[in-house]
Amino acid sequence: MKKIVGIYENKHMHWVGDGFPVYNLFSYDRLGQSISPFLLLDYAAPYRFDPTTEQHGVGSHPHRGFETVTIAYQGEVTHKDSSGGGGTIKAGDVQWMTAGAGVLHQEFHSPEFAEHGGLFEMVQLWVNLPAHSKMTPAKYQAIEADQIQSIALDDAGSSLRVIAGQYQDVAGAASTFSPVNVWDGIVVAEQAHDFYVTEGHTTLFVLLSGKVLFNDTQTVEGPSIVVLSREGIDFNIQAQQDSKFLILTGQPLNEPIEGYGPFVMNSKAEIVEAVRDFNSGRFGIMEN
Repeated sequence: MKKIVGIYENKHMHWVGDGFPVYNLFSYDRLGQSISPFLLLDYAAPYRFDPTTEQHGVGSHPHRGFETVTIAYQGEVTHKDSSGGGGTIKAGDVQWMTAGAGVLHQEFHSPEFAEHGGLFEMVQLWVNLPAHSKMTPAKYQAIEADQIQSIALDDAGSSLRVIAGQYQDVAGAASTFSPVNVWDGIVVAEQAHDFYVTEGHTTLFVLLSGKVLFNDTQTVEGPSIVVLSREGIDFNIQAQQDSKFLILTGQPLNEPIEGYGPFVMNSKAEIVEAVRDFNSGRFGIMEN
């Protein structure tokens, strides 16, 4: 059974733009190689927005060197980028954007969600790209809810969605540049489940909401993350409340991480190059 390396929680919310109130549950500047190939996870816990005619979100900004994965639970986000990608992410959908060599994009509440208001709940995960793929052309995977297979874990209503990688014989909808699993699940109160992952993978259990007993020893309350050892292949959770979670596993890249705001590369020289390329317009143009 995998050992618990650390448990981290964050009770302090901050705003990203004026549309995304988030809790940062992990980031590479604090945990470094122990979470590779993952870099960062922000959880926009349920937050009620009043109806408005104003535009709330984040305006045009750049990324290079990694991928952003947005998982929508409640609410809607309309986005577009300089590679021509765009659309509206609705509840149950996933946006998997490869920034690669560089992209500009913007994210706002959809006009429909802004007009009616309501609860907004999403996750944004950053996944690092291997050094040989950091300058790959930008691309976008629009994964709608009905493209993501869901597995029933029991007869009580617990389930697991396979967004990326594979769980049992079910393959995820997203394509990745290195071996990565992203599983999105709920476990109903009083249900217990064993999960099996790849030996040697970084393994993160992200408890978004609820309360679980982990490996029969440690009580964990959301929102928080459990970092597990790379040794071993299994762990157990017993839900003490209805619980919503993500399981993230991935092959460690074991490469230098050099980050500067929206750029994550392997060296300071590459960061300087990224800033220069952005300032000279090489990330493209956002069309109005």
